[in-house]
Amino acid sequence: MNRMRLGPLALLLCVITICMTSLSMLSYANASADTRLAKRYAQTVQTRYSLEQKGQEFLKEMNDAPAGDLIEKEFTENGYQLQISLERTGDSYEIRYWKINKIWEEPTQIDHLWEG
Repeated sequence: MNRMRLGPLALLLCVITICMTSLSMLSYANASADTRLAKRYAQTVQTRYSLEQKGQEFLKEMNDAPAGDLIEKEFTENGYQLQISLERTGDSYEIRYWKINKIWEEPTQIDHLWEG
């Protein structure tokens, strides 16, 4: 009667299980990071579109502005800033600049950091 040896098979299944568990944990961590990044990007896009809408509403209001005036306006929302500069010429206006920037914050000093 031949005995079946299960030692190598059990070892192989154990290694496969460990590998599959590691890959599934890495896959979950990657999906979680992608979700956080997508939410942050969606918030940024929503803020930028909101600023664009405010800028377009401002342009609509400027249709009644007197000619020859240089008009500058700033809108801020969630750390972003829209800067608009227009010049009224006749019955139209010329947009000098229309910029959306992230508001820069000066880095703060970190306590107990070696400065070299």
